[in-house]
Amino acid sequence: MPHSPPPNSPPPLSPPPLSPPRRDSHALTVVLLAGAIAAWQAAPLGAWPLASLAVAASLGWAFVASGLSFTAAFRAWQQAGEGARLATLLLIPAVAAVVVLPMSNLVPGYGAAVAPPGIGVAVGAAIFGLGMQLANGCGSGTLAAAGAGAPRMWIVLPWFCAGGVFGSLALPAIQRLPTPPAFGWSDLLGPWGGLAITLALLGALAAILLRGGQRPGIAQLRAPLLVGALAAVLFLVTGTPWGITSGLTLWGGKLAVALGVPLADTPYWAEAGAREALAGPLLANTSSRTNIGMILGAAACAAWQGRLRRQPWPSRAGMAAAVLGGVLMGFGARLSFGCNIGAFVGGVASGSLHGFLWFAAVLPGSWLGIRLRPRFGLSRTA
Repeated sequence: MPHSPPPNSPPPLSPPPLSPPRRDSHALTVVLLAGAIAAWQAAPLGAWPLASLAVAASLGWAFVASGLSFTAAFRAWQQAGEGARLATLLLIPAVAAVVVLPMSNLVPGYGAAVAPPGIGVAVGAAIFGLGMQLANGCGSGTLAAAGAGAPRMWIVLPWFCAGGVFGSLALPAIQRLPTPPAFGWSDLLGPWGGLAITLALLGALAAILLRGGQRPGIAQLRAPLLVGALAAVLFLVTGTPWGITSGLTLWGGKLAVALGVPLADTPYWAEAGAREALAGPLLANTSSRTNIGMILGAAACAAWQGRLRRQPWPSRAGMAAAVLGGVLMGFGARLSFGCNIGAFVGGVASGSLHGFLWFAAVLPGSWLGIRLRPRFGLSRTA
């Protein structure tokens, strides 16, 4: 007969609850020191560049703290039909557009990310979509995960930069193909009409993604709303929409020049802006500076959460996918005038048709990448 506990005996002990991860104080100190050095180097550039570094750090923190991922959101929709995650991410360009689109049209000194919706965008976005699924990260995801200490992304990142350099060499040939002119909705409807149709198109796209599926809760909207607001603030302090890949291409270009490659003689790098960036310091370039800030912010968040050093290295097959994915993303982003941030978020927030084309064109590449993931030991869903 089983033994019964005596009356009034205390309840059996339950296992103690799992304690939250401890902050990595040493890593946090190093990250804060690196941030202080970056701020010290940026200070001579003026108050606005210094502010952009801080806003970019906030973006890095937000991505790590919330776990936002464009790559996973595309995969959830294309593989499992779950469009809620991708629909919530449309809030980022929607919120940014409320500031970017009217100000870039009405306030002198503010620019927009409006580009021709041509073959380069379509081909480049498809190549980028393939690369992001193999790399398991997009433009923003690569920076955030690298800052958070993910070894895979420290393999992806340098090859992303190299792919951007390869793309810069191919871009002039792509631009010689027949291409429609750059078009923004504000060209047709004015700034407020352009904003209205941009928000309407994003709403229609969200409705398509949510059709027949579970709708996101309020809690799922907070992080995209915050990132969209930070993207708008970054626009206010830099004068241009948030971009990532031109800075990564610059990093690759500087390394190539240091190794003796005569990039300055090529058409892309001979243009005034690229030539100046190649010759100047990293923090003087807006995209480069915000990339550095985002990595630092992501690292600070990961150290604060105590998980900066807790991730394993990928297998050999996973490393191969990281290298290939990085090259494809860098190359594709250069052809399509940016990645999920510069081309999609920045383009759509500017009311540019090429931003919507980028979203449509990334889908076949992402679909193919999802199907190739198992060949590299990666799951189609996770």
